Amino acid sequence: MRTSIATVCLSGGLVEKLHAIAEAGFDGVEIMDSDLVPAAESPEEIRALCARLGLTIDLFQPFRDFEGVDEVTLADNLRRARAKFEIMDRLGAKMILLCSNVATATIADHEVAAEQLGQLADLASEYGISIAYEALAWGRYVSDYRDAWKIVQLADRPNLGVCLDSFHVLSRGHDPREIEAIDAEKLFFLQLADAPHMQMDILSWSRHHRLFPGEGDFDLISFVSHMIRAGYRGPLSLEVFNDTFRQTDVRRTAKHALRSLRWLYDRACAANSWESKIDAPQPPRAIDFVELTGEDLGEIEQALHQLGFVFGGRHRSKPVRLWQAGEANVILNEQPRTQGTRLGSLGLLVDDAEAAKRRAVAIGAPAAFRRTYEGEYDLPGVLATEGIEVFWNARTAEESWRDEFEGGSTPGTESMRGVIDHINIAYPWQEFDEAVLFHTSTLALGAEPASELPGPRGLVRSQVMRTDDGVVRIAMNLAPPTAPLLPRHIAVRVDDAISVARRAKERGLPFLPIPDNYYDDLEARFGLDAELLAELQELDLFYDRDEQGSFLHFYTPVVDQVFLEVVQRIDGYDGYGAANAPVRLTAQRTFESETA
Repeated sequence: MRTSIATVCLSGGLVEKLHAIAEAGFDGVEIMDSDLVPAAESPEEIRALCARLGLTIDLFQPFRDFEGVDEVTLADNLRRARAKFEIMDRLGAKMILLCSNVATATIADHEVAAEQLGQLADLASEYGISIAYEALAWGRYVSDYRDAWKIVQLADRPNLGVCLDSFHVLSRGHDPREIEAIDAEKLFFLQLADAPHMQMDILSWSRHHRLFPGEGDFDLISFVSHMIRAGYRGPLSLEVFNDTFRQTDVRRTAKHALRSLRWLYDRACAANSWESKIDAPQPPRAIDFVELTGEDLGEIEQALHQLGFVFGGRHRSKPVRLWQAGEANVILNEQPRTQGTRLGSLGLLVDDAEAAKRRAVAIGAPAAFRRTYEGEYDLPGVLATEGIEVFWNARTAEESWRDEFEGGSTPGTESMRGVIDHINIAYPWQEFDEAVLFHTSTLALGAEPASELPGPRGLVRSQVMRTDDGVVRIAMNLAPPTAPLLPRHIAVRVDDAISVARRAKERGLPFLPIPDNYYDDLEARFGLDAELLAELQELDLFYDRDEQGSFLHFYTPVVDQVFLEVVQRIDGYDGYGAANAPVRLTAQRTFESETA
């Protein structure tokens, strides 16, 4: 698989973009006219730079509004084309992208369009240039790739073929299966972009909301499969117009982009039983542990004790402590000299930990270093996004890393017993889409539909990534750009949240101040039994219910950047109490101001 990327996907100037593309590991590049025009370097200098960086110039683009015009306009269009071919000759680019006419076309006739494209192809042949004709989704007369193919057939020039762009095909709902009917020799170029399903005009959707593969809702695996089965042998290239990516760090975004292509090609190989050099994905079997880091973790340790966690021991060689509640393991690591309590890493149980890491590294995730000493278990892991590490564990409880902790207590009858239900991780706006791809490609999690929740500082976007069976759930939150980064939290599932809450209050755990208005609303919405409602109000508990079952939950106050949640799922309830999020966010803000 050869990989390529359009320079429009990245921030910065053309030279900066080319260095980032080469450093990330791409094979080639699409050079955008809008990047070349403002560059101080000549086409010859850009050509030499690409050669030094080991990048092929796979495409020069775009050339617009050519076909379906009157004779006067055609003559001027051919003049424009010759000027661009001269520049391409200096640049060393041998293929140009021709977009279907959106502005100047006045003749809705395939034969006229074909005759005019034939003239353009003949002119291009003088420079050894090929033309990849693309049907834009908003083209005036040509907006379907099948019409573009018909016109190419009518023109019948050896240097004229089609470019297929996943956005232009899938955004219009066109059937990609007919790609396989196109002559393989005429499949000149492939451009890939994902996107969320949105109700808006296609041009705005395309110009501002494209995503890298694996981050949106398009079925790109099938799309790529159709292209390869049709005989396409060119590069897999990215053309992603996105306001965020054009503002973020160019090198980081380039690496992120290449990961998306590697993931996509690997999934296409798996879907078609083709050979892939990347290990198969391993959906995790459970969350093995969550690690909190900080210079002084005494406050969060006290909260764990008050909830009913049991001290599991001190690590025999590091300033690390283990707290346990049944199968829920929370590690407190005071090695990092950082201010405040942070979510440092998480561990996942899989069948083959080394294979999980090999896959992650092959896709492009950087390996994580974990210092170990003789006799200690070396957990394989990688760096995720926003400073979090992910480690995999394939050992059983009888031969686990837990053996490295000494001096732990024995659980009592009132000790909390549970399992980590989900982890909630907040991301800054510029890292959210990258995190979606990481969870999809590296952790083999699927995405639930995104939702938006109102909060005191604006709407919070929530996206849950999970295994099919729900044993691993990672909720991702995105606050408004002007709001501070939301704290992260760990949710532990128990069988009796009311008993856990009552004992925690007896141990002195402060609870969030839930207003009486909330419980009045609960009574109005659900008609709860008066005794249950009074008990919920007494203990400051949240409640939710859907057609499958009901949900009880409560939260500890925020400690620096982390807080804890206890949840109880009753019957088939599968949500997260989303309706309660605005009350919780407001209560956290109130608690912070009262205790500041």
